[in-house]
Amino acid sequence: MATDRYQRGLDRMMELVSTEHSNTFDHAKLVESYQALDSELGDYIVSFAFGDIYSRDSLTQQEQTMVTISTLAALGTEVQLKLHINVGFNVGLTKEKIVGALIQCIPYIGFPRVLNGLTLVKDVMAERGRTSEAGTD
Repeated sequence: MATDRYQRGLDRMMELVSTEHSNTFDHAKLVESYQALDSELGDYIVSFAFGDIYSRDSLTQQEQTMVTISTLAALGTEVQLKLHINVGFNVGLTKEKIVGALIQCIPYIGFPRVLNGLTLVKDVMAERGRTSEAGTD
């Protein structure tokens, strides 16, 4: 059963990913697919980040996304991190801002997890048809 927090998060997620790049992958179906793995996983993904962090107005959307990206990099949750990197681009973050946020995490979470995050940034950029060459992002 969907809670108010979950529904608020799902609504906010669809608002943030509903752009010209929403065809990268179907976010709602991705969340639904996790229900088969663990009945609470989809709720956790949507309620925590989108229902809590993204629903707070004390930070800008870009700040909310950078906090979420840093947190998920620390947790090592790559699928969620990929989704939020997509959101980052949707709310106007640049590759440099996302990479900068990840690099700041190295002393706290270690280089391997940050490297995984940087690889996901490249993957998302490739899916969006963007290159990592200077001046093209």
